[in-house]
Amino acid sequence: MSRNTVKCMLVGDSTVGKTCLLTSYTCKEFPTRYIPRAFGGHAETVMVGDVPYTLGVSDTIGPLPGSGTIEYDRVRPLSYAHSDVFLICFSVGIPGSFESVREKWFPEPQRHCPSVPCIVAATQVDLRDDKTGGSAITTAQGERLARELKAAAYVECSTKTREGVQRTFDAVVAASVKYQQGPLVERKKEKCIVV
Repeated sequence: MSRNTVKCMLVGDSTVGKTCLLTSYTCKEFPTRYIPRAFGGHAETVMVGDVPYTLGVSDTIGPLPGSGTIEYDRVRPLSYAHSDVFLICFSVGIPGSFESVREKWFPEPQRHCPSVPCIVAATQVDLRDDKTGGSAITTAQGERLARELKAAAYVECSTKTREGVQRTFDAVVAASVKYQQGPLVERKKEKCIVV
């Protein structure tokens, strides 16, 4: 039985919870202490039917609000090399991050890795229950955006409650497997190569 690899890259604005999502997934609990702004990477074996896949996950450092983005924008795509799937994240509590998906984060991987599937992921969905804040992005808005962008899937999760965290990474593996087994199998051999 051959071992397959799925490399997932998380992208999105800073403060949407990408690193927290990866930490919550890999440690199986909400992080209670400080975690650095970037997740160094993690790999684990997941089963799809009786086929083992090595799921490798890592994230990128998004620019902090108010900081210059030119340096990040030039360097970040270098980390996209050999990605099999992108998880494009926004926080339901930060409307600007939702707009960034359409304007920046979805187009960027598509420009550098046009044949690699992208999943739109709403993070921090527990903030919808927060009565003190403004209006949160709804599930319907997220689903509509994913359809407009022709994303491979739309998922929602909360690292605080762990709701949807496992489902998010199940969707990552499923999108990659579907892509590998789809009618355009030749594309899989290319993966994402940035030059």
